[in-house]
Amino acid sequence: MGSPRLGTAERPLWVAIVGAGPAAYFTAEALFKQTDLEVRIDMFNRLPTPFGLVRDGVAPDHQSIKAVTRKFEKVSADGRFRYFGNVTIGRDLGREDLLRLYDQVVYAVGTPADRRMGIPGEELEGSHSATEFVWWYNGHPDYADCEFDLSAERAVVVGIGNVALDVARILASSPAALAKTDIADHALERLRSSRVREIVVLGRRGPAQAAFTPVELKEFGQLDGAAVVVAPADLELDAGSRELVEKDRAVRRNVELLEGYAGRETREDGERRVVFRFLVSPVELIDDGSGRLAAVRIERNRLVRTEDGSMRPRGVGEYETIEAGLAFRSIGYRGIALPGLPFHERWGIIPNEGGRVVDMDGTRYPREYVAGWCKRGPSGVIGTNKPDGAETAAAMVVDCPGLAAELPNRRPAAEIEKLLAERGIDYVTYADWQALDAFEVARGEAQGRPRVKVCRVPEMLEVIHEARARRRTEERGREVTVTE
Repeated sequence: MGSPRLGTAERPLWVAIVGAGPAAYFTAEALFKQTDLEVRIDMFNRLPTPFGLVRDGVAPDHQSIKAVTRKFEKVSADGRFRYFGNVTIGRDLGREDLLRLYDQVVYAVGTPADRRMGIPGEELEGSHSATEFVWWYNGHPDYADCEFDLSAERAVVVGIGNVALDVARILASSPAALAKTDIADHALERLRSSRVREIVVLGRRGPAQAAFTPVELKEFGQLDGAAVVVAPADLELDAGSRELVEKDRAVRRNVELLEGYAGRETREDGERRVVFRFLVSPVELIDDGSGRLAAVRIERNRLVRTEDGSMRPRGVGEYETIEAGLAFRSIGYRGIALPGLPFHERWGIIPNEGGRVVDMDGTRYPREYVAGWCKRGPSGVIGTNKPDGAETAAAMVVDCPGLAAELPNRRPAAEIEKLLAERGIDYVTYADWQALDAFEVARGEAQGRPRVKVCRVPEMLEVIHEARARRRTEERGREVTVTE
């Protein structure tokens, strides 16, 4: 008799997914929906906590967006799924380990690096990436100990996407409002003493080219104790921008909201102000003489239509200096190279064709796939990862029949656990995460908050170890009861 067909109950397809964010979970969900494919999925994540940017990137005052984790919890509860948190691929496990133990490997590692402005003074104290700030206030373990000097009265945010607006909104929000969210305690404490009273948001292009969504922009009109300032002159549109407004409903709504803000009367003194500036580019961060940021020099732009039809900013030689002690760049993300895999330096992604990893010359990397931002670049919202993951899963299913002849009958169920134990890796299971989740939620309930996050890995593992000990005690108690 021949070997059982791959993807059947006798010979399941074993898949390793590296990463535990939306792209990883949507890919797993799509694979589980294949009715004619028997699949087992092991998900590996560097942090003990799953859900990626939903936990560490979504703003704390956007709890409704975080409800997507219910879908991920359903995937995690599937008997065909296992979670291995606190495992770093490239250190604890190598790519060669995954390819040896699994039939197919999916990399859904996002784009963790931020793009730089490339202007003088970018390294000054007080100059930060928006990513650092977002991960800090969300309690990401890598950034829990970051320091942000919030003693300056003016901050500048470079960029006009949703992340830039998140940074501006958190800086402009009242501590009382933030205290009702799951913002990290260390960030809440610092924001309570913040002296920032004006946040200037700089966009290189015009309001019609802004990348933020109307939903995000509308929230600024609902902030207590904060005024939105837009100069009417900044909303004057050229012919190309007017054409875009007519074609795109979201663009039209953005412009309408900005026009509404521009028409408002100035509010009372003492309130925070969020000032939107368009068609300006930072050209230099100015030193106060001690290595700290003192001001941002900007240049006025005009829009020029390029050969591909897009509108690009071009400096006109008119400059202005904005005094500011804090600056955040939010101009995009890029991926990082993974050992053994190709990497497109210019695009900042792992090159691929429909999710199949390929070399720069188009040569396939058999059995290896990508999903999410490391596949397509940092674009879209959380839901964009669903069709993206489905596309990758479809490619994996198509490739499955051709793998059977070359693959041994893999049984990583016990092998991976044994390998991690031999290497002394204290991996976190999904049950472990559920215990940590319950701990955080219970702490939050005591304060009228969604949760109070544990923000450092050693503290997470301490909670998890205590929960494991309780489970073992309960199991022994049940065994004694059965014996009696």
